[in-house]
Amino acid sequence: MSTELLLRFFIGGIVVSSFALLGDLFKPKSFAGIFGAAPSVAIATLAITVAKHGPSYASLEARSMVLGAIAFFVYASCLSWKMTRRRWSALSAASWFAPVWLAIALALWAVFLR
Repeated sequence: MSTELLLRFFIGGIVVSSFALLGDLFKPKSFAGIFGAAPSVAIATLAITVAKHGPSYASLEARSMVLGAIAFFVYASCLSWKMTRRRWSALSAASWFAPVWLAIALALWAVFLR
């Protein structure tokens, strides 16, 4: 097993545990999922990227993560709206809005990262 993989495992585990504790402090408990996986994976990945490639490269990766999160937020908002207001099934709504997420992500990339 590579050192990078072990480092990612331990950093991710520590950060996931920290975010799980943070999520446990808030009500409703559904916030625990928000504070769980994505932030910890991003932080572990950025820490390894800084160590391996330097802060300049890591800043570009962080900007990419932020733009991806914006695109996902729009996707999730549209999905939630269709499922609650129009009573669409999860599969049909997710299938319909996946191209929306892709279009927004590509547009943000073209404007800010290209």
